[in-house]
Amino acid sequence: MDEPIATDGGHDHDHDHDHDHDHDHGHHRHDLAELGVGIVTVSSSRGVDEDASGNAIADIVADAGHTVSIREVIRDSFDTVQETVDRLTTREDTDCVVTTGGTGVTPDDVTVEAVEPLFGKRLPGFGELFRSLSREEIGTKVVGTRATAGITNGAPVFCLPGSENAVRLGTEAIIVEEAPHLAGLARRGETTEE
Repeated sequence: MDEPIATDGGHDHDHDHDHDHDHDHGHHRHDLAELGVGIVTVSSSRGVDEDASGNAIADIVADAGHTVSIREVIRDSFDTVQETVDRLTTREDTDCVVTTGGTGVTPDDVTVEAVEPLFGKRLPGFGELFRSLSREEIGTKVVGTRATAGITNGAPVFCLPGSENAVRLGTEAIIVEEAPHLAGLARRGETTEE
């Protein structure tokens, strides 16, 4: 019995088993050359003036040739975090959202709980890689780090801890490297339907 060939996003997987080969030959053609990045700092105690972590993200994003499309400091509230991330991922000028704060284990750390229901697709490798890289700096304390990522409304969303060191590591080592590719792939279907 002949089974139909499964396709995913227009790729014929019968001819596309070598993903490393695919990666080397044009797979990055969907990358966005310049990202509009929304930055959300989740903190009940900090304003924009005291937002060292948000400043670090903004600086790294700009140094990588991308643009900060919007920046907000919001309180630790499930509804506020969820509404803010959902709203920013629907903005025309925002291709990616990075949050900082609210990923720990205290009762008011609700970023992960608020954002994960918005994910149409989860990106578990982000949290795994972030914790692996963080282990060199903080050792076994990584077990309390709930950094996560996923795709919402066609935009990658990365949730980082609140510390400046953590956001520098996550933004420099992972986000600016992978967000243009992920954002381009996540939006690929939108451009073909116009």
